[in-house]
Amino acid sequence: MIKTRYRCMMAMASLIIVGSPLCADAQRLKKNNPSITISPNDTEADIIRKAAQVTPTNAQLRWQKLELTAFIHFGINTFTNREWGDGKEDPKSFNPTALDARQWARVCKEAGIKQIILTAKHHDGFCLWPTKTTDHSVKSSPWKNGQGDVVKELAAACAAYGLGFGVYVSPWDRNSPSYGTAAYNDLFVKQLTELLTQYGKIDEVWFDGANGEGPNGKKQVYDFPRWYKVIRDLQPEAVIAVMGPDVRWVGTESGYGRATEWSVVPTTNTSQEQIAAGSQTNEIIKPEIDQMAADIGSREKIKGATGLVWYPAETDVSIRPGWFYHPEEDKQVKTPEKLLDIYFNSVGRNGVLLLNIPPDQRGLIHENDEKNLQEWNRLIESTFKTNLMKGATFKSVNGKNTRALNDAKFDSHWITKGTDTTASIEIHLQGPQTFDVFSIQENITVGQRIEAFVLEYQDGQEWKKITEGTTVGFKRLLRFPVVQAEKLRLRITSSRLNPTIAEMGIYKLVE
Repeated sequence: MIKTRYRCMMAMASLIIVGSPLCADAQRLKKNNPSITISPNDTEADIIRKAAQVTPTNAQLRWQKLELTAFIHFGINTFTNREWGDGKEDPKSFNPTALDARQWARVCKEAGIKQIILTAKHHDGFCLWPTKTTDHSVKSSPWKNGQGDVVKELAAACAAYGLGFGVYVSPWDRNSPSYGTAAYNDLFVKQLTELLTQYGKIDEVWFDGANGEGPNGKKQVYDFPRWYKVIRDLQPEAVIAVMGPDVRWVGTESGYGRATEWSVVPTTNTSQEQIAAGSQTNEIIKPEIDQMAADIGSREKIKGATGLVWYPAETDVSIRPGWFYHPEEDKQVKTPEKLLDIYFNSVGRNGVLLLNIPPDQRGLIHENDEKNLQEWNRLIESTFKTNLMKGATFKSVNGKNTRALNDAKFDSHWITKGTDTTASIEIHLQGPQTFDVFSIQENITVGQRIEAFVLEYQDGQEWKKITEGTTVGFKRLLRFPVVQAEKLRLRITSSRLNPTIAEMGIYKLVE
């Protein structure tokens, strides 16, 4: 059922460019260049160089730094024990006995999560705030005698705990009689406006592309460009995911990103003239992109592009088999070890993890979920508490600013000299260290560039491979059999432009 939702989503998934800046010379690109056109006269080398200098917007950068975010699937389905409602539910069935949004925020905060997205409206059309657009909402429920507002309570809880706050608003509405007509787009704008003006700062607005029939048997033509404009006008710092221009779906619901995850992706079915026109008129352009493809940003993929866009991946998964709470799944909560594996393959693969944590019919995150989340956080914090590379001596013949490699500052970086796209960094540790994790980060404010690297250790006079990887992006984490060594070497074997490293480290997994 859930996979069907994302197949529906991908059936109309697209890449959006809003006001793409033009620049004839990629070397003159400045920071915050989320898109760039490619000229018919550009050589393959020109395209590669331009790709290396596409960078995130401030909102995309803030979002990437979150690393861990939470989805809260909660609504009428929680009380009907369904995944997808049909819009015919009686609002009186929504009646949590002990709803505590502060408990949700606390549990997330203690798990290391930085932002929460609430299903303010799912496909059944039931709204978790007292909207003026429909009676199919909390105002028609017995909860708090119809005076409750889940969105308000969670927004306040997130603010109290220092968490970002976002809303999921389903475009598909199986309850609204206007669904399938132009009037529904007007209704949806009213719902968005309420959510974006009544609850303080909204950090993320999340759409999927599910598009089934409404109660009148019709399907809707979604006016995404209009909706995006409303969001940009009312909450300009919010990122729009995953049917939006800022954040894309990684392509699975497993929590696992690609081993090679590019944040820079090509547009291929939009002409140079269209992109140029869009840059002048702020028109929204929607070239298609297959977000489920195994390769979306390699040299082979971008060489035929008409434009390049910064479009990073959000990796979603539920802590339970389902997305809404079901009591029969209380013993099927993902273990801390499984969650740790997901962490390494989402955050550790240049993505942001969106972990769904569904509250139960009481309106609380279940004890089993809370316990596993706390242990998961302990594993992460204990593993990454001590960087065993701290205090090391670095030697790089063709690199500069080696002090940035361990200065705990994301916006500083080591970089090669001249035009070198390969490099070698020797690392002399403070005595022999035992480790099984390698972390490396690029300074993505100047682009994503590294294509391949190898980490080695010195055994006598011989260098032996520990591990290797492809893309880095904001963060790359690699695990391997335990190694004990005092001298390491990182070789960057391929990069699209001068490679940068913002931070790197070695760690020992804690059990």
